[in-house]
Amino acid sequence: MKRIFDVIVAATMLIVLCPLILGIAFVVCVKLGRPILFSQVRPGQHGKPFRMIKFRTMLDAVDQHGTPLPDSERLTSFGRMLRATSLDELPELVNVLRGEMSLVGPRPLLMQYLPLYTAEQARRHEVRPGLTGWAQVNGRNSLSWEDRFALDVWYVDHRTMLLDLRILWRTLRKVILKEGISAEGEATMPPFTGTNERG
Repeated sequence: MKRIFDVIVAATMLIVLCPLILGIAFVVCVKLGRPILFSQVRPGQHGKPFRMIKFRTMLDAVDQHGTPLPDSERLTSFGRMLRATSLDELPELVNVLRGEMSLVGPRPLLMQYLPLYTAEQARRHEVRPGLTGWAQVNGRNSLSWEDRFALDVWYVDHRTMLLDLRILWRTLRKVILKEGISAEGEATMPPFTGTNERG
């Protein structure tokens, strides 16, 4: 039932929001240039890699050695607006249709984090990653990594369609109020470097 719900909602949103998506794509092209979409390999269910797509929000600025500048220096005011409203996530609806993501589930993070998880934290990959999740409606990027992963695992153990609907409703509220967009002193989140104890 969850998969059927994902497909119906994702397809409907892509059709209804098509003018908005095309409009954002145009503005991204004008303000940030090409490519319009940012894609990156992320771990999906059971850690299986997939290519997640979203609207680009950062400039391709590098230092004199060719190293990308910090997120805070590459993230434009337009990019911040896209992230604050979660509009940069709209292309991920295509990932949902492909079956790589769900509407609700733990957010897909970086491949290099996989060996850093404790055994308990790694359980977040028992389900498909989501556009939004239990951690996102309970603090989003303002949470510590450990608290975020604990909420992800709680979702894995307690997931129901009713909980998914509750999360989707609370996500709408979070987006409107622009809560938990970034960690304190960070453009988004500091990198995850592992926990003190491995399980």
